Amino acid sequence: MKTSWRSASLVATAAAVLALTTACGQDGGTSTGSQNVGAAAAADGYGSSTSPTVGAGAGNGYGADSKDEQGAAQSATAGQLAVSENVKLGKVLTDSAGMTLYRFDKDTAEPPKSNCDGDCATAWPAVPADGATAVTGVDKSLLGEVTRTDGSKQLTVAGWPMYRYAKDTKAGDTNGQGVGGTWFASAPDGKKAAVKADLPGLSTRNDPKLGEIIVDKNGMTVYRFMKDEAWPKPVSNCTGACLEKWPVVAPVEANDTKGVQKKGLMGFTRPDGAKQMTVNCWPIYTFSGDKAAGDTNGQGVGGTWYAVSPDGKPVGAPKK
Repeated sequence: MKTSWRSASLVATAAAVLALTTACGQDGGTSTGSQNVGAAAAADGYGSSTSPTVGAGAGNGYGADSKDEQGAAQSATAGQLAVSENVKLGKVLTDSAGMTLYRFDKDTAEPPKSNCDGDCATAWPAVPADGATAVTGVDKSLLGEVTRTDGSKQLTVAGWPMYRYAKDTKAGDTNGQGVGGTWFASAPDGKKAAVKADLPGLSTRNDPKLGEIIVDKNGMTVYRFMKDEAWPKPVSNCTGACLEKWPVVAPVEANDTKGVQKKGLMGFTRPDGAKQMTVNCWPIYTFSGDKAAGDTNGQGVGGTWYAVSPDGKPVGAPKK
């Protein structure tokens, strides 16, 4: 009887270890088919607000990798502007064909000025001012024009020059949202289209360069720190000054997620007493250098910070 109890105990212990391994197994693999388009490494490995903005649109720096991809965007007049309701971005300004219009953070609205020429203008064709008209939902008094360096007239909304994106191939596409941390879909009033606040606690979005990645309830990109641990329990090695640049993602209920793998989806208590969320048992964070939904400025920072795929793997991290 004593022997049977001991045997049963050993079996139970082995089963418990196996279950824990399954729940929080070591998995430092890189998400397949992804690219490392990270920001330049920072000296402290944590990144800073002065790190170069690379974000979602690396490649040629403008978010389109080849002239074949760039050729998809039309340079026709906008025609009758319209307002489209996007599930994640809310109200978005489109042209008469339903193509999303964008604004560039490096432009200025007062006075209106476009700073997108050359290769940039190939990836982001300027919307001609000629023939653009307003409909209900668009204040016609906000429509204007700016003369580009080549002498052509470009449509402006509230002073902001308007563009299309080469990788948007059909009505409703918003592949340009957040590219390089500087390109954003335009709201009807010329402001940046804002991510709707009713996103789940954790969900996914399709980034033009990184593929499917996890975002928080505000649409901000979620990251993993390669110096953290997941087995036999989650351990965060981002403390002190690191947390100022990489705030932890607070725990969310499993039923408040969409598209995220449920395995190892849980919260844990840090040594400092704060609660932090994990995906596949890996602690997750946001980046203070990301200023708007869609930014991916933390990607590759210090060679240790990477966006997270739906299964919890670091997107674009070098294989060990």
